[in-house]
Amino acid sequence: MASELSLWVRDVEVPVLTGIYSEETGRPQPLRISIEAVLDAQAVYGPETPLSASHNYLDLKREIIAISTDGVHYKLVESVADTIIRRVLASDRRVSKVTVAVHKLAISEAGEAIGITLTRTRA
Repeated sequence: MASELSLWVRDVEVPVLTGIYSEETGRPQPLRISIEAVLDAQAVYGPETPLSASHNYLDLKREIIAISTDGVHYKLVESVADTIIRRVLASDRRVSKVTVAVHKLAISEAGEAIGITLTRTRA
């Protein structure tokens, strides 16, 4: 039986250089980013199973934080998501699928979530 393991980090708020309008460019925009990475699950995860049998979810969080400190201006939040996805896929060949959701907090007027979700699957 095939099975998969999903690791996720949700709702990390970071300032990211993003936007296409003059009032957005040149200063960070607050984003709330979530990420999910999927890999094949082991047959059994016993009490002594080492971390090497999985992927460190703290590495997923580090990729979110890295996007806020890389100094790159991303016109689209789609580019933010795609950059995070490509970094995660490059970091661990066992990861078969990555989904990143980006919520633009600055344009919310009544607490609604506005943003995108991008999923990439390893070919």
